[in-house]
Amino acid sequence: MQVQKSFKEEKGAGTLYLVPTPIGNLQDMTFRAVETLKQVDFICAEDTRNTGILLKHFEVETKQISFHEHNAFEKIPDLLDLLRSGKSLAQVSDAGMPSISDPGHDLVKAAIAENITVVALPGASAGITALIASGLAPQPHIFYGFLPRKSGQQRNFFEEKKSYPETQIFYESPYRVVDTLENMLTVYGDRQVTLVRELTKLYEEYQRGTISEVLSFIRETPLKGECLVIVAGQGDEVEAPSAQEVDIMERVANAIAGGLKPNQAIKQVAKEFGLNRQEVYAQYHQLKED
Repeated sequence: MQVQKSFKEEKGAGTLYLVPTPIGNLQDMTFRAVETLKQVDFICAEDTRNTGILLKHFEVETKQISFHEHNAFEKIPDLLDLLRSGKSLAQVSDAGMPSISDPGHDLVKAAIAENITVVALPGASAGITALIASGLAPQPHIFYGFLPRKSGQQRNFFEEKKSYPETQIFYESPYRVVDTLENMLTVYGDRQVTLVRELTKLYEEYQRGTISEVLSFIRETPLKGECLVIVAGQGDEVEAPSAQEVDIMERVANAIAGGLKPNQAIKQVAKEFGLNRQEVYAQYHQLKED
């Protein structure tokens, strides 16, 4: 067991500070974060060019050390040597809280193993910021970060998580959101979801609705910028509509107008609403004959 008293112990070793940076809006940088970056001996940065812009804006002249997933293994021993010698370090990621999507966690574990004080500063966090304005239950929740990229692996991942009652938070590329939501709809059913893009930036946008509604919207309005997907846990699913409850004629006609062939349009509408393809086909043609 280990007990750390962050500010009440005098030690020969330095302190490792975990310093959050803005996720878009520079005004989200805290006074304490700026002061800490100025006072430490070195800043361990995921991308020194990106962090350099931030440091210049806040007139921070502290020297940077490159520290990212490709050099972490070789850099951690050197960073521990600096800490043991009494130097204090700040670790930052390109945006938001460090140690989430960068190798900071490995450095933290190594520092703790050496009884080196580790202090985390509060600050910007994309997942939590988006969650509290999503309209979905803020607690309990689970943050997963980035999803598997391959469709099969992603569906398997969703199969493992579909019975979880917690609200789930994911990061996703705007180029993969449609495929991801289609896989989510197939496995989870038509749950409530909030798609957030460009958080804290000028074009910040929240798209709230069912998975099928958001899918329909973004097919007509292509996404740009950084995205988060927040989906309700099990128990909050929206009952899938029947073919009779969906305006099949209008939906298929819109898809055809968008450039799809009739059978492709029918397939898309069936998939979007979780309907039986043959039922949609039959009803569409019956309506057309009327």
